Amino acid sequence: MPRHLPLRPMLLALSMMYAGHAAAADDVPADQPEAQMQTITVTGAADHDSYTARATKSAGKLELSLRETPQSISVVSRALMDDFKLDNINQVLSTTTGVTVEKVETSRTYYTARGFDIVNFQYDGVGMPVVFGNVQGDLDTALYERIDVVRGANGLMASTGNPSATINFIRKRPTASTQASASLTLGSWNQRRVEGDVSTKLNDSGTVAGRAVLVHQQGDSYLDRYQPKKDVAYAVVDAHLNNDTVLTVGHSYETNRNKGPMWGALPLYYTDGTPTDYPVGTSTSANWSRWDTTNHTTFAELNHDLGQGWHVQGTLNYITDKSDSDLLYVYGTPVKGVGGGLYAYPSQYAADQKQTLADIAVDGKFTLGGRQHDLAFGYSWSRSRLDDISRYGQGIGTELPGQTAFDGSYPKPSFDASTDGSHYEDRRNTVYLAARFNPADDWKVLAGLNSTRARSSGMSYGTSKYKSASKTTPYVGVVYDISRELSAYASHTQIFNPQSETDASGMPLDPVEGKTTEAGLKAALFNNKLNVSGAVFKTRQNNTAEQAGVIGAKAYYRGVNAQSEGFEFDSSGELAKGWEASAGLTRLTSLKGDNGQAVRTYVPRTTLRVNTTYRLPALPQLKVGGTLAWQNAIWIDQGGGIRTTQASYATLGLMARYEIDKHLSLSVNLNNVTDKKYLTSLYWTQSLYAAPRNGSATLTWTY
Repeated sequence: MPRHLPLRPMLLALSMMYAGHAAAADDVPADQPEAQMQTITVTGAADHDSYTARATKSAGKLELSLRETPQSISVVSRALMDDFKLDNINQVLSTTTGVTVEKVETSRTYYTARGFDIVNFQYDGVGMPVVFGNVQGDLDTALYERIDVVRGANGLMASTGNPSATINFIRKRPTASTQASASLTLGSWNQRRVEGDVSTKLNDSGTVAGRAVLVHQQGDSYLDRYQPKKDVAYAVVDAHLNNDTVLTVGHSYETNRNKGPMWGALPLYYTDGTPTDYPVGTSTSANWSRWDTTNHTTFAELNHDLGQGWHVQGTLNYITDKSDSDLLYVYGTPVKGVGGGLYAYPSQYAADQKQTLADIAVDGKFTLGGRQHDLAFGYSWSRSRLDDISRYGQGIGTELPGQTAFDGSYPKPSFDASTDGSHYEDRRNTVYLAARFNPADDWKVLAGLNSTRARSSGMSYGTSKYKSASKTTPYVGVVYDISRELSAYASHTQIFNPQSETDASGMPLDPVEGKTTEAGLKAALFNNKLNVSGAVFKTRQNNTAEQAGVIGAKAYYRGVNAQSEGFEFDSSGELAKGWEASAGLTRLTSLKGDNGQAVRTYVPRTTLRVNTTYRLPALPQLKVGGTLAWQNAIWIDQGGGIRTTQASYATLGLMARYEIDKHLSLSVNLNNVTDKKYLTSLYWTQSLYAAPRNGSATLTWTY
């Protein structure tokens, strides 16, 4: 299995309320600082209960409505996250159109869209390169007001084009008026969660406001021996230095302290080729296994109104990720009915990752040909450093007799058999330019380019990580307004993405390159309360990393060429008074390699996501809802003529919330109501089972 490095969580103090992020107060008169603070509080949602957003910058530095944006966008609003208790990123993306969550073990996850891995992640529109592998840790959603998923190659916003999707986490921000909430959740397997969120002005004039979020969660799990625990703290401050300038400073802190985590997962077939079928809670962890991770993120943002409709924004982010673990990986092929055939691979792992990112962006309006147009340009720079060490345990290769691979009884060894590790650095420089031209009232053309240079140096487990690659990728999008509510659009961009995965010899794969095109229709209905879209897309991507095997406990990859074609539908917002919904269907009609053979077969070709709630007219204090997720069958070739298949399946969730009074409410959520047993992923040659039927009850107080 691949090595690990995590993203983490824990506690902070309320005194850290001096921190934050601001949305530009672009359209507020300069003599109204109080009104400026109002614009900071709203992140595009029509209201607190809405499942959509009126505008977003997630597909470009220009703020556009979803209908004006020439790419497919899904919005996961705060209301949707609260209604269905989507407390971590995996839960959020599992409900999102076209996204599949490849949970390969308890602490590591990949995400895919349109057949390819999602590697572009942003915070408030500023990209944070994922250069050292997959996403790790149980990333909490309490910090975010909204999460936007832009499908397709987001060539303007991301430093690298990628045809899957870009995920933009939009942080909570201070409010001009005092707001507060607190909640207590009790759930299956002794899960307990306490969450608090407070926002208020910090001076009499209201020019300084702060917000703080605290979370504590712990409990047992459906998996044997697994006991996850996390703490989250977030503090943010907005300060209006004058009528034209807003400074935001913030800090978040997340820590995981997990007992009994899995490193790798379960074997999927016996020596006779038949599939394994373990109890849902089966785990290969040892009684002494642990995985501790801590993440600190500090950010600062300065927004300044230059006048004449022009604005400049400078952003600085600094992230540290640390992990420390004692883990047991189990490999081999079990013997059916007898046991054995599996072997131990204990290892102690520690990592220290640091990322620094700076971004400066300018946007405004200009006049050309008697018409007004929009322009945005900027520069971003990032540096990512990783130092890690693996201390291998005595007894590697020891056979585990009978069923001892699953009972946690393997004794903790001394971790002094040998050591290995990494010390390398990745640097990226990006210049971007975007313009939206208005040649006619019903035509808009969005054009731009992104020029990126990526370099890395250092060593990782005995192999050089040196690489240097650069490319300029153009982007063009066209939107035609058929009516006040309906638009047609098309967009095209090139793909360029340096990658850190290594082949069997330990050498990094060459950058991914290709191109992608999409076209579709978008509608904003019911006074923009409901957004609906349909799209067709086609992507050609060369040298995409795909796992090709395992050497010891480390995966190696090969580059594959793939072409993806398909269509999707997405809708979000209010269908009728009191009826909110978010739904999407994605169909990959083709995902093939150069010779026409199916590739990335672990990616479902068809997915359906439906989330909906309804407030009963006869009893407006009561809201009820449900969530449905379905995907078709997937499979993976294990070699030797053995194929592992996960049949198509659907999962159902239900919710109900009753407002006891204007401050107090009680919610009940049920997940996997039909108790469906299924594998979480076939991304690797091992997997684990998803959680069986479970539920929770939440008591929430708001002010």
